[in-house]
Amino acid sequence: MDASTQQIPRVVVFGLASCFGCQLQITNAEKHLTEVLGQIDLRYWQMASSAPLPQDFDVAIIEGAVVNQESLELVQEIRARAKTIIAIGACAVTGGVPQMAASNLSCHAQTVYGETLPSVCGEIVEPRAISEVVPVDYVVRCCPIDPYMFISVLQRVLYGSNRTIPTTTMCTQCKINGTLCRYEKGDLCLGLITDGSCGARCIKLGRACNGCAGMSADANLASAVAFAKRYGFSEERFLQAARMFNKHVQL
Repeated sequence: MDASTQQIPRVVVFGLASCFGCQLQITNAEKHLTEVLGQIDLRYWQMASSAPLPQDFDVAIIEGAVVNQESLELVQEIRARAKTIIAIGACAVTGGVPQMAASNLSCHAQTVYGETLPSVCGEIVEPRAISEVVPVDYVVRCCPIDPYMFISVLQRVLYGSNRTIPTTTMCTQCKINGTLCRYEKGDLCLGLITDGSCGARCIKLGRACNGCAGMSADANLASAVAFAKRYGFSEERFLQAARMFNKHVQL
């Protein structure tokens, strides 16, 4: 089958529990957005249209964490129907901000809503990342995402690639960038264990890493804790900071 007769990939975009900031970031890639849209058949996007969810699609892009039974079943349905799932942003990839409440969910819900939850909340479940519910094929990390990183991942999905996906920690990126270590400035920085795929953007802007990209596959937690201790940060302080975006893994 030649390229002219191949079916254009059918794409849908979902937003679960999140601020929708990562979807907004996609629209910020104005220079390339029209080119991207010309390569896909965009069937459904909550932010752009009130059209109903189509029956058939190939690629599902999901922002946000699973926080209730309805969203859990929706994600399972999406997985059953989509050839590829792309989780975008910290909430979808790590559980993000919603999962910070997972340790005492009922108490937090009562603080916000009182004894009785509004019916629109549905049946609340422990907040979790998409990958804790169904297998995920690709991820775009950070809070919010880099729109150009999203375009790069989408291109990989549409056309394939044998490019190796790096798993280095943020510290590697800081060395490449020639950036002074934040510990030398007295900051607690999670770059020691965090995935460095964003290129250490916050570090370059003069801020310590808060770990929104999630833990790197190359992370050595014991060595990171020992390093932080040398600068006066206790193990519990380091682990408490690390848990903010890593409740989906055991620390």
